[in-house]
Amino acid sequence: MYKKHLGQNFLFDPSILGRIADAAGLSSEDTVVEIGPGPGSLTKILADTAERVIAIELDRDLCGKLKDEFDEYGNVELVCGDALKYSYESLPEFKVVANIPYYITTPIIFRLMESRKNLKSMTLTVQKEVAARIAAKPDTRDYGVLSIMVQYRAIPTLKFIIPKGAFRPVPKVDSSVIHLEMRESPAVNLKDEKLFSRIVRVAFSQRRKTLSNSLKSVSQDIKEKIIQAGIDPQRRPGTLSIEEFARLADVLS
Repeated sequence: MYKKHLGQNFLFDPSILGRIADAAGLSSEDTVVEIGPGPGSLTKILADTAERVIAIELDRDLCGKLKDEFDEYGNVELVCGDALKYSYESLPEFKVVANIPYYITTPIIFRLMESRKNLKSMTLTVQKEVAARIAAKPDTRDYGVLSIMVQYRAIPTLKFIIPKGAFRPVPKVDSSVIHLEMRESPAVNLKDEKLFSRIVRVAFSQRRKTLSNSLKSVSQDIKEKIIQAGIDPQRRPGTLSIEEFARLADVLS
């Protein structure tokens, strides 16, 4: 029944599923995209709350069963396909609810943020460690590229932990439900968003080094540029806030 290569771990506990739906803050006027509906347990709860549910399922066998299951639901649209390739840009305002397979968590989050024009929020069940990285603050162990790039576009809130024993089959780690409220405008204003992203990624590729050493490949006079941005070049990348990375990117641009 379960396909390991698709990262399938299903939730059936109605109390937990209800808490996920509550965390999404849905209304009767919402369009909801559910990624990976699996057996459809959460889909039913979403359909009872939202105006429209678009459920995207990659597993063809599950898709056939879901079509039969939701044939009488007038507000559920089943899409059999890859959520990474779906055209979210064509939707009106929508919210996402998803129990994401661990191996595609980051690609899915960044794909959704690409379609941010009409995306209002994401409520995601992800690996506990990944949720901690998304919500992490500067100068903590979990703070890194994922923290900055997600928080640049969204405000994360950790909702609750789901123990691994609640899933079938049982995964090796616990999960967390995290809610990402999309910002109306980015956390910082940037002259060059691509340069900002590059600086963050390069800096954290050598996070144990000082900032001036980790960013040597970005500019020959990087130490002077860092000082010009009002930052101590001896600091480690993990201690810089989004605002400080933005100042440095603007100086380098």
